Amino acid sequence: MISLDQEIQAKVNQWLGSEYDEATKTALKKLIDNNETTELTDSFYKDLEFGTGGLRGIMGVGSNRMNKYTIGKATQGLANYLKKQFPDQQIKVAVSYDSRNNSQIFGQLVADVFSANGILVYLFDELRPTPVLSFAIRHFGCQSGVMLTASHNPKEYNGYKAYWNDGCQLTAPHDENVIIEVNNIQNISEILFQSNPENIISVGPEIDEIYIQENKKLSIHPEAVQEQKDLKIVFSPIHGTGITIVPQLLKAWGFENVIIVDEQATPDGNFPTVIYPNPEEEDAMALAKKKGEEVDADLVLATDPDADRVGIAIKNNKGNFQLLNGNQIGSLLVYYVLSSKKEQNQLHNNPYVVKTIVTTNLQAEIANHFHVPYYETLTGFKYIGELMTKLGDSATYLVGGEESYGYLVGSLVRDKDAPNACAFLAEMTAYYKSKGKSLYQVLLDIYQEFGCYQEKLVSLTKKGKAGAEEIKSMMSNLRANLPKSLGNIAVVEVRDYENSVAIDMASGDKKVIDLPKSDVLQFITIDGDVISARPSGTEPKIKFYCSVKATLKDQSTYEELQKELSAKVDRMMADII
Repeated sequence: MISLDQEIQAKVNQWLGSEYDEATKTALKKLIDNNETTELTDSFYKDLEFGTGGLRGIMGVGSNRMNKYTIGKATQGLANYLKKQFPDQQIKVAVSYDSRNNSQIFGQLVADVFSANGILVYLFDELRPTPVLSFAIRHFGCQSGVMLTASHNPKEYNGYKAYWNDGCQLTAPHDENVIIEVNNIQNISEILFQSNPENIISVGPEIDEIYIQENKKLSIHPEAVQEQKDLKIVFSPIHGTGITIVPQLLKAWGFENVIIVDEQATPDGNFPTVIYPNPEEEDAMALAKKKGEEVDADLVLATDPDADRVGIAIKNNKGNFQLLNGNQIGSLLVYYVLSSKKEQNQLHNNPYVVKTIVTTNLQAEIANHFHVPYYETLTGFKYIGELMTKLGDSATYLVGGEESYGYLVGSLVRDKDAPNACAFLAEMTAYYKSKGKSLYQVLLDIYQEFGCYQEKLVSLTKKGKAGAEEIKSMMSNLRANLPKSLGNIAVVEVRDYENSVAIDMASGDKKVIDLPKSDVLQFITIDGDVISARPSGTEPKIKFYCSVKATLKDQSTYEELQKELSAKVDRMMADII
């Protein structure tokens, strides 16, 4: 006889009731018959909640899984909230989906529930990138939108990104209020599953052309693109939505020599060539990098399944292809945009740059150099989008992003935008090539001028209920035992974003951190190094970020300095993990 926690057993019994369809009950009975206690516990011990990236989880039966009922409940809760927020209005939402297994089915389900609630739905008739969904919300004048995707997670996952009328993912108070509405649904009979087809409008490729032309207007150096139109660019969508827009955008921008990685060109939710469809992972970039070597490319690009993140490979001074990390890519973009705008005398109308608290301070150094204000937000691009909406027309957003390979140039959308970033990375490569420089050489120039930064991210995966409890315990232990030094380097300040306080370790003085609460700890050393500890909001992981800096006097010593900094990072990480 299977033994479950009383509360979990009650939930299981509820899901075996007559309200649920036969397919769901059959799958649940199979878990019970096979004595899958751990799986049942993980599937029912909590309800899926909106994190930094919305609703995300493993597909399957249960309240903590992505399925018809959890998605239906989330959509009904969102619909209920929209009707309260926009009374006596014809509410409109946009719905899109990526290449993941069940994404299209879930997208139709979401459209059905909205339509049954009298809401007008702009439903994409084919998979499209997340940033195109964000763009469509504003283009169609929608009050909300939903993207069905689990971004770069493994194939077992799917997700539900909910957006507000500015094209930004839900932020406070809307995210919390939607959760309240979702939790107020006590019975699935309250979910209106019966579609009203009259309320569903099909969105075809016409939106692509509008998105592409609006992006093209952002080009900073079209003359460099024209000069380097034969620039050899390798692109892989890693079995995702990037194939629907990136090649077309690059062509419209003026690039005539885009080479697709055929093995990863077809959208496929099983991601057959990779374990993690994440351009942060070396394995996910391997085929694109190999193709780059074969054709002697100038630039290698790869986007994740919903095309909001992009990774790149470039040739180093030895002619070997090298992957850049997210901080390096973002820093190149910030430098390119600000230096080009200054050159063209376009740094006016209160320009600004945004980065997250775990993104390299190199970007802040670059912004300061060009006398452009920069803002820091919590991790999660929704906070960057929220800031863009808050500042509105009073200031001009230029560029920003996250170390996790998410960037945005210009303000067409309110989310990270890989197609947009691909176009600017290609233009940047063309511009510097026309000046006789590679991106690698430009990166070294930046390091020599602003300081050589070395960053490392360590992610520890802790799955299920036990994993969540372990992550919570790790953060509690860190708060209870604040390290006085890391790698034998004194810690001078601790920033606790959960408690909104920055602590001076020498004096004990405390300052208020003026950001929303978030379960993040940062340790700043006397050398200016930064180590951050943060449980992921979208994956069963705890992440540790480390950033160190040194002076690069001569570019010929870069590799040697890099090794020294890497060893320093490892010593510091060893004291905290």
